[in-house]
This record gives sequence, structure tokens and C-alpha cells, in this order.
Amino acid sequence: MPAPDRMLTHLRQAITLIRATPGRRGHTVALEDCTEVLVAGDLHGHVPHFQAMLKFADLANHPTRHFVLQEVIHGKFRYPKGGDKSHQIVDLFSALKGQFPKQVHYLPGNHELAQWTNRPVLKADENQNALFQEGVNEAYGPAFGPKIYAAYLELFQALPVALRAPNGVLMSHSLPAARFLPLFDPARLEREVHQDEDLQPGGSVHSLLWGRDTSTDAAANFLRKMGCDLLVSGHIACDNGFAAPNDRQLILDCAEAPAAFVLFPAERKLTHADLVACVKTI
Repeated sequence: MPAPDRMLTHLRQAITLIRATPGRRGHTVALEDCTEVLVAGDLHGHVPHFQAMLKFADLANHPTRHFVLQEVIHGKFRYPKGGDKSHQIVDLFSALKGQFPKQVHYLPGNHELAQWTNRPVLKADENQNALFQEGVNEAYGPAFGPKIYAAYLELFQALPVALRAPNGVLMSHSLPAARFLPLFDPARLEREVHQDEDLQPGGSVHSLLWGRDTSTDAAANFLRKMGCDLLVSGHIACDNGFAAPNDRQLILDCAEAPAAFVLFPAERKLTHADLVACVKTI
């Protein structure tokens, strides 16, 4: 683990760099100086999968390649006293954002939203929010743990919830269910500060991060509202690491093995088949 004071510096720098990302508008980013995009599936604390994809991304030798992480917190890896280790990937992202500020991005999921809005996520009768906070305190101690945890929450609030590649491929954790689409307003994602109504069930941010509708109509109508052609998302566990539930969407999952990511060209239009053909597994 890095020294706590050093980690706090990395986190604060990352928050500043997230807000200054080129192409950012509110909580969306139109990727700039971008010829390729590597998108990870939901990581949920899986550091080895993160490391494998980072090595594959080879960002230093590909300055116009962008690397997108999805939903990294709330995992199965534990410290000796039981705290969740998944904050480690937030730490790694923060250091990486400092090294490659224009190329590295982090898409939050419903778990990040639940953590910073203090709406507990329960799994196997365990409070994932509490385990995450316990892990931070176990790693960084009583003096720095609360400060670093507060920085994590600030970082989660600053993250963009949607990224657009130059060729019309949209990246977001999920998409609103069909019943919420009439109320979904993309303009609300472009506000600098989230409004409370957008974070409530049915609100634009909440529905974007919690939806599980994979129907063709839902994907097509959502993409029409967003002005994009194809969607790369996460949120749904996939036995093979990825799934293509309709002709507009690709779902990625890196929480277990096999883990899937996609590396796609961003300067030319892609068909759905083209996008799926770019999937790779670990």
C-alpha cells in the first residue's frame, strides 16, 4: 500500500484531473485525440484483471488510445479483519490518471452511486458499503482512513457517467429501463453538480446506472436520445465475460474469469458485428 499522505495527494490530484478532462461537459465526456478505446468490464476489486488490461493497453506507446474502467468497488477480496480491498483499484486509477490524464477514465456503476449517496447494497446478507469503508480504514488506519474515504466519495461524485467515442460508440454502466426512458433527459447528465432528483429511483443518473433492460427497443431508444449508434456497458454478470443481448449493445464483465474487454477503433463507424469482433478475454 502507498503511504497514506501520498495516496491522499494522488486522490486529490485525480479529482482535479477528472474535472479537467478534455471534452468534459458536466458528467459526460466526448473523447478527444482518440483513435482507439479499450473498455474494461466491471472489475469489482479484481486487481489482476486490471493489471492485465493495463499491460495490454500499453498507454505510453499508444498516446491516442484511451483506457476506460468500469465499476471497480465492492468485491470479494478481503483484508485479514474482513474489510473490502476493492478500494485498491480506485487507488491505482488515481495514480494512473496522474500519469495519463487525457487517456484514462473511470465510469461509475450503481455500486459507486450507492456508496457516495449512502444507500447500502446488500449481498449475501453483507452490507457492501460498510465493508468498503472498513477496508479503507483497515488499509490506511484511523488517522488517514476517514480522510481518504472522504476523498473517494468526492471522486465518485466527480466521475463522468457517460463517454462518447468519436465514431458514435457510447460507454455507460447501463441504460434506463424502458419505463423510465420517457423521463430520461441526457441534458441533466451535463450539469456540473448532480441534482438530488436525478439520483433517486427513476432519475436520469439513477436509471442510467441501475437499469437492466437489454431489449432491442430500449437500447435503440436510449441511443437515439444520446445521439449515438452503439453502446458498451456493464452491470450484468456474463458467464463468458461478455454478451451481445441485442444488435446495438455489448456488455462486458471482468469480475470473474473469463474476463472480457473490448479494444475498438474510434475513428471509423462500426457495425455491431465489428464491435463484438473486437472483444478479447483474459
